[in-house]
Amino acid sequence: MLSAMLRVQVLMSTYNGVRFLSEQLESIYAQRGVEVELLVRDDGSTDNTVDMLRRGQEQGRLRWYTGQNLKPARSFLHLLKNADDGVDLYAFSDQDDVWDEDKLLVASNTIGGEPKPALYFCQTRLVNEQLNDLPQIPISPRLTYGEALVYQFVGGCTMVFNKALRDIVNCYTPEYLPMHDVWIYDIALAVGAKVVFDAVPHIRYRQHSDNAIGQTASVSSQWGERLRRLRQHEHIRWRTAQELLKGYSSLMSQENRELTVAIVGYRTSWLKKLSLLFSRRLRPASKTIALTSRLAILLNLF
Repeated sequence: MLSAMLRVQVLMSTYNGVRFLSEQLESIYAQRGVEVELLVRDDGSTDNTVDMLRRGQEQGRLRWYTGQNLKPARSFLHLLKNADDGVDLYAFSDQDDVWDEDKLLVASNTIGGEPKPALYFCQTRLVNEQLNDLPQIPISPRLTYGEALVYQFVGGCTMVFNKALRDIVNCYTPEYLPMHDVWIYDIALAVGAKVVFDAVPHIRYRQHSDNAIGQTASVSSQWGERLRRLRQHEHIRWRTAQELLKGYSSLMSQENRELTVAIVGYRTSWLKKLSLLFSRRLRPASKTIALTSRLAILLNLF
Protein backbone atom coordinates (compact mmCIF):
# COMPACT_ATOMS: atom_id res chain seq x y z
CA MET A 1 0.00 0.00 0.00
CA LEU A 2 1.39 3.39 -1.01
CA SER A 3 1.52 6.00 1.74
CA ALA A 4 0.68 9.04 -0.40
CA MET A 5 -2.17 9.50 -2.82
CA LEU A 6 -1.05 9.33 -6.42
CA ARG A 7 -2.21 11.68 -9.15
CA VAL A 8 -4.07 9.85 -11.90
CA GLN A 9 -5.10 11.59 -15.10
CA VAL A 10 -8.16 9.98 -16.66
CA LEU A 11 -8.29 10.35 -20.43
CA MET A 12 -11.75 10.17 -21.97
CA SER A 13 -12.83 10.43 -25.59
CA THR A 14 -16.47 11.36 -26.15
CA TYR A 15 -18.70 11.20 -29.20
CA ASN A 16 -22.47 11.78 -29.01
CA GLY A 17 -22.34 10.29 -25.53
CA VAL A 18 -24.89 12.35 -23.65
CA ARG A 19 -27.08 9.29 -23.02
CA PHE A 20 -24.82 7.69 -20.43
CA LEU A 21 -22.07 10.26 -19.89
CA SER A 22 -23.39 11.72 -16.65
CA GLU A 23 -23.28 8.37 -14.82
CA GLN A 24 -19.72 7.72 -15.95
CA LEU A 25 -18.52 11.19 -14.97
CA GLU A 26 -20.00 10.80 -11.50
CA SER A 27 -18.28 7.43 -11.04
CA ILE A 28 -14.95 9.03 -11.97
CA TYR A 29 -15.48 11.94 -9.58
CA ALA A 30 -16.29 9.39 -6.84
CA GLN A 31 -12.92 7.59 -7.06
CA ARG A 32 -11.32 7.29 -3.64
CA GLY A 33 -7.73 7.11 -2.49
CA VAL A 34 -6.23 8.93 -5.48
CA GLU A 35 -6.13 12.46 -6.85
CA VAL A 36 -8.13 12.37 -10.07
CA GLU A 37 -7.71 14.76 -12.97
CA LEU A 38 -10.05 14.30 -15.92
CA LEU A 39 -9.06 15.35 -19.45
CA VAL A 40 -11.68 14.87 -22.17
CA ARG A 41 -11.36 15.12 -25.93
CA ASP A 42 -14.65 15.38 -27.79
CA ASP A 43 -14.44 13.69 -31.17
CA GLY A 44 -16.88 15.96 -32.99
CA SER A 45 -20.17 15.35 -31.15
CA THR A 46 -23.40 16.70 -32.63
CA ASP A 47 -25.60 16.09 -29.56
CA ASN A 48 -25.45 17.86 -26.18
CA THR A 49 -22.24 16.16 -25.05
CA VAL A 50 -20.19 19.34 -25.32
CA ASP A 51 -22.71 21.24 -23.17
CA MET A 52 -22.22 18.68 -20.42
CA LEU A 53 -18.45 18.93 -20.76
CA ARG A 54 -18.60 22.71 -20.71
CA ARG A 55 -20.56 22.64 -17.46
CA GLY A 56 -18.06 20.19 -15.96
CA GLN A 57 -15.19 22.49 -16.83
CA GLU A 58 -16.97 25.53 -15.41
CA GLN A 59 -17.40 23.61 -12.16
CA GLY A 60 -13.68 22.78 -12.13
CA ARG A 61 -14.29 19.03 -12.35
CA LEU A 62 -12.66 18.40 -15.73
CA ARG A 63 -10.81 19.95 -18.66
CA TRP A 64 -11.86 19.33 -22.22
CA TYR A 65 -11.09 20.20 -25.80
CA THR A 66 -12.49 19.23 -29.18
CA GLY A 67 -11.33 18.51 -32.69
CA GLN A 68 -12.15 16.75 -35.91
CA ASN A 69 -13.59 13.26 -35.83
CA LEU A 70 -10.61 10.90 -35.54
CA LYS A 71 -12.52 7.79 -34.39
CA PRO A 72 -11.77 6.27 -30.95
CA ALA A 73 -8.26 4.87 -31.50
CA ARG A 74 -6.74 8.08 -32.89
CA SER A 75 -8.71 10.23 -30.47
CA PHE A 76 -7.26 8.38 -27.48
CA LEU A 77 -3.72 8.63 -28.86
CA HIS A 78 -4.29 12.37 -29.33
CA LEU A 79 -5.29 12.55 -25.67
CA LEU A 80 -2.17 10.66 -24.67
CA LYS A 81 0.05 13.16 -26.47
CA ASN A 82 -1.77 16.06 -24.82
CA ALA A 83 -1.84 14.55 -21.33
CA ASP A 84 -0.07 16.27 -18.46
CA ASP A 85 3.52 15.28 -17.71
CA GLY A 86 3.32 15.87 -13.97
CA VAL A 87 1.00 13.03 -12.97
CA ASP A 88 1.87 9.55 -11.71
CA LEU A 89 -0.51 7.40 -13.74
CA TYR A 90 -2.86 7.57 -16.72
CA ALA A 91 -6.15 5.76 -17.23
CA PHE A 92 -8.40 5.49 -20.27
CA SER A 93 -12.14 5.88 -19.87
CA ASP A 94 -15.06 5.16 -22.16
CA GLN A 95 -18.02 7.50 -22.03
CA ASP A 96 -20.70 4.99 -21.09
CA ASP A 97 -19.37 2.69 -18.37
CA VAL A 98 -19.62 2.99 -14.59
CA TRP A 99 -16.53 2.55 -12.43
CA ASP A 100 -16.36 1.05 -8.95
CA GLU A 101 -15.06 3.64 -6.48
CA ASP A 102 -11.85 1.66 -5.90
CA LYS A 103 -10.96 1.16 -9.58
CA LEU A 104 -8.07 3.62 -9.69
CA LEU A 105 -6.94 2.93 -6.14
CA VAL A 106 -6.46 -0.79 -6.84
CA ALA A 107 -4.46 0.01 -9.98
CA SER A 108 -2.39 2.61 -8.12
CA ASN A 109 -1.56 0.18 -5.35
CA THR A 110 -0.51 -2.35 -7.99
CA ILE A 111 1.81 -0.34 -10.24
CA GLY A 112 2.19 3.03 -8.52
CA GLY A 113 5.82 3.88 -7.88
CA GLU A 114 7.08 1.33 -10.40
CA PRO A 115 10.18 2.86 -12.07
CA LYS A 116 10.04 0.74 -15.23
CA PRO A 117 7.19 0.95 -17.78
CA ALA A 118 4.11 -0.61 -16.21
CA LEU A 119 0.55 -1.44 -17.26
CA TYR A 120 -2.41 -2.66 -15.21
CA PHE A 121 -5.73 -3.91 -16.56
CA CYS A 122 -8.60 -5.89 -15.09
CA GLN A 123 -11.52 -8.11 -15.92
CA THR A 124 -14.70 -6.31 -17.00
CA ARG A 125 -18.15 -6.92 -15.56
CA LEU A 126 -20.60 -6.92 -18.46
CA VAL A 127 -23.92 -5.13 -17.90
CA ASN A 128 -26.82 -4.03 -20.08
CA GLU A 129 -28.05 -0.47 -20.58
CA GLN A 130 -29.78 -0.55 -17.19
CA LEU A 131 -26.56 -1.79 -15.52
CA ASN A 132 -27.97 -5.26 -14.88
CA ASP A 133 -25.43 -8.08 -15.08
CA LEU A 134 -25.05 -10.04 -18.31
CA PRO A 135 -23.36 -13.42 -18.84
CA GLN A 136 -19.69 -12.83 -18.19
CA ILE A 137 -16.67 -13.64 -20.38
CA PRO A 138 -13.74 -14.30 -18.02
CA ILE A 139 -10.25 -14.14 -19.50
CA SER A 140 -7.03 -15.74 -18.29
CA PRO A 141 -4.25 -14.09 -20.30
CA ARG A 142 -0.72 -15.45 -20.28
CA LEU A 143 0.66 -11.90 -20.48
CA THR A 144 3.26 -12.82 -23.09
CA TYR A 145 4.28 -10.85 -26.15
CA GLY A 146 3.54 -13.80 -28.42
CA GLU A 147 0.02 -14.13 -27.08
CA ALA A 148 -0.56 -10.39 -27.49
CA LEU A 149 0.28 -10.64 -31.19
CA VAL A 150 -2.52 -13.15 -31.81
CA TYR A 151 -5.12 -12.47 -29.10
CA GLN A 152 -6.75 -9.04 -28.95
CA PHE A 153 -8.66 -9.08 -25.68
CA VAL A 154 -7.49 -6.18 -23.51
CA GLY A 155 -10.06 -3.54 -22.61
CA GLY A 156 -8.79 0.03 -22.74
CA CYS A 157 -11.45 1.11 -20.26
CA THR A 158 -9.68 -0.98 -17.59
CA MET A 159 -6.11 0.09 -18.40
CA VAL A 160 -3.95 2.18 -16.06
CA PHE A 161 -0.28 2.83 -16.86
CA ASN A 162 2.63 4.97 -15.79
CA LYS A 163 4.51 7.84 -17.41
CA ALA A 164 7.41 5.61 -18.41
CA LEU A 165 5.10 3.60 -20.65
CA ARG A 166 3.22 6.68 -21.85
CA ASP A 167 6.47 8.25 -23.03
CA ILE A 168 7.42 5.11 -24.95
CA VAL A 169 4.02 4.97 -26.64
CA ASN A 170 4.26 8.63 -27.62
CA CYS A 171 7.64 8.29 -29.30
CA TYR A 172 6.09 6.73 -32.43
CA THR A 173 2.81 7.31 -34.27
CA PRO A 174 1.73 4.30 -36.35
CA GLU A 175 0.25 4.63 -39.81
CA TYR A 176 -1.87 1.53 -39.17
CA LEU A 177 -3.69 1.47 -35.85
CA PRO A 178 -6.16 -1.29 -34.89
CA MET A 179 -7.40 0.02 -31.52
CA HIS A 180 -5.50 2.12 -29.00
CA ASP A 181 -5.80 -0.43 -26.20
CA VAL A 182 -4.49 -3.34 -28.27
CA TRP A 183 -1.68 -1.15 -29.58
CA ILE A 184 -0.52 -0.03 -26.14
CA TYR A 185 -0.79 -3.55 -24.69
CA ASP A 186 1.34 -4.87 -27.57
CA ILE A 187 3.93 -2.14 -27.00
CA ALA A 188 4.08 -2.84 -23.27
CA LEU A 189 4.84 -6.51 -23.77
CA ALA A 190 7.15 -5.84 -26.72
CA VAL A 191 9.44 -3.62 -24.64
CA GLY A 192 9.35 -5.74 -21.49
CA ALA A 193 7.10 -3.57 -19.34
CA LYS A 194 5.63 -4.84 -16.11
CA VAL A 195 2.11 -5.98 -17.07
CA VAL A 196 -0.41 -6.98 -14.40
CA PHE A 197 -3.86 -8.49 -14.94
CA ASP A 198 -6.45 -8.28 -12.17
CA ALA A 199 -9.09 -11.02 -12.41
CA VAL A 200 -11.41 -9.01 -10.18
CA PRO A 201 -13.57 -6.55 -12.16
CA HIS A 202 -13.70 -2.93 -11.01
CA ILE A 203 -15.87 -1.59 -13.80
CA ARG A 204 -19.37 -2.12 -15.13
CA TYR A 205 -18.83 -2.37 -18.89
CA ARG A 206 -22.08 -1.31 -20.50
CA GLN A 207 -23.19 -3.18 -23.63
CA HIS A 208 -25.56 -1.39 -25.98
CA SER A 209 -26.20 -0.73 -29.64
CA ASP A 210 -23.95 2.37 -29.72
CA ASN A 211 -20.77 0.70 -28.45
CA ALA A 212 -17.75 1.46 -30.65
CA ILE A 213 -16.31 -1.87 -29.53
CA GLY A 214 -18.21 -4.26 -27.30
CA GLN A 215 -18.14 -7.79 -26.03
CA THR A 216 -20.63 -10.55 -26.53
CA ALA A 217 -21.33 -13.82 -24.77
CA SER A 218 -22.32 -15.44 -28.04
CA VAL A 219 -19.78 -18.00 -29.20
CA SER A 220 -21.27 -17.93 -32.70
CA SER A 221 -20.85 -14.16 -32.87
CA GLN A 222 -17.23 -14.42 -31.80
CA TRP A 223 -16.50 -17.02 -34.47
CA GLY A 224 -18.40 -14.97 -37.04
CA GLU A 225 -16.19 -11.96 -36.32
CA ARG A 226 -13.01 -14.03 -36.65
CA LEU A 227 -14.12 -15.51 -39.97
CA ARG A 228 -15.20 -12.09 -41.24
CA ARG A 229 -11.71 -10.76 -40.60
CA LEU A 230 -10.15 -13.71 -42.37
CA ARG A 231 -12.38 -13.22 -45.40
CA GLN A 232 -11.66 -9.50 -45.60
CA HIS A 233 -7.89 -10.09 -45.66
CA GLU A 234 -7.29 -7.39 -43.07
CA HIS A 235 -3.92 -8.82 -42.01
CA ILE A 236 -4.38 -7.14 -38.63
CA ARG A 237 -1.58 -8.96 -36.83
CA TRP A 238 0.90 -8.70 -39.70
CA ARG A 239 0.31 -4.98 -40.09
CA THR A 240 0.53 -4.42 -36.34
CA ALA A 241 3.84 -6.33 -36.23
CA GLN A 242 5.19 -4.08 -38.99
CA GLU A 243 4.35 -0.99 -36.97
CA LEU A 244 5.83 -2.42 -33.78
CA LEU A 245 9.05 -3.22 -35.60
CA LYS A 246 9.25 0.28 -37.09
CA GLY A 247 8.58 2.06 -33.84
CA TYR A 248 10.08 -0.08 -31.10
CA SER A 249 12.65 -2.51 -32.52
CA SER A 250 15.48 -0.89 -30.56
CA LEU A 251 13.57 -1.35 -27.28
CA MET A 252 12.72 -5.03 -27.82
CA SER A 253 14.62 -7.99 -26.51
CA GLN A 254 16.33 -10.06 -29.18
CA GLU A 255 13.72 -12.78 -28.73
CA ASN A 256 10.82 -10.37 -29.22
CA ARG A 257 12.51 -8.74 -32.19
CA GLU A 258 13.09 -12.10 -33.89
CA LEU A 259 9.47 -13.11 -33.38
CA THR A 260 8.27 -9.79 -34.83
CA VAL A 261 10.59 -10.12 -37.83
CA ALA A 262 9.23 -13.64 -38.46
CA ILE A 263 5.66 -12.33 -38.50
CA VAL A 264 6.56 -9.46 -40.83
CA GLY A 265 8.27 -11.86 -43.25
CA TYR A 266 6.10 -14.98 -43.04
CA ARG A 267 4.10 -14.25 -46.19
CA THR A 268 7.17 -14.50 -48.43
CA SER A 269 9.20 -17.07 -46.49
CA TRP A 270 8.13 -20.67 -45.92
CA LEU A 271 10.83 -20.96 -43.27
CA LYS A 272 9.36 -18.08 -41.26
CA LYS A 273 5.84 -19.42 -41.83
CA LEU A 274 6.78 -22.85 -40.49
CA SER A 275 8.53 -21.28 -37.51
CA LEU A 276 5.30 -19.43 -36.63
CA LEU A 277 3.06 -22.46 -37.18
CA PHE A 278 5.06 -24.46 -34.65
CA SER A 279 6.05 -21.63 -32.33
CA ARG A 280 5.13 -22.12 -28.68
CA ARG A 281 5.48 -18.38 -28.17
CA LEU A 282 2.39 -17.65 -30.27
CA ARG A 283 0.12 -19.92 -28.28
CA PRO A 284 -2.60 -17.91 -26.50
CA ALA A 285 -4.61 -19.12 -23.55
CA SER A 286 -7.66 -19.53 -25.82
CA LYS A 287 -7.59 -22.74 -27.87
CA THR A 288 -10.03 -21.32 -30.42
CA ILE A 289 -7.82 -18.28 -30.98
CA ALA A 290 -4.82 -20.57 -31.32
CA LEU A 291 -6.64 -22.53 -34.04
CA THR A 292 -7.80 -19.49 -36.01
CA SER A 293 -4.39 -17.80 -35.77
CA ARG A 294 -2.63 -20.82 -37.23
CA LEU A 295 -5.22 -21.04 -39.98
CA ALA A 296 -4.60 -17.37 -40.72
CA ILE A 297 -0.84 -17.98 -40.91
CA LEU A 298 -1.31 -20.95 -43.23
CA LEU A 299 -3.56 -18.94 -45.57
CA ASN A 300 -1.39 -15.77 -45.46
CA LEU A 301 -4.20 -13.90 -43.66
CA PHE A 302 -2.47 -13.32 -40.32
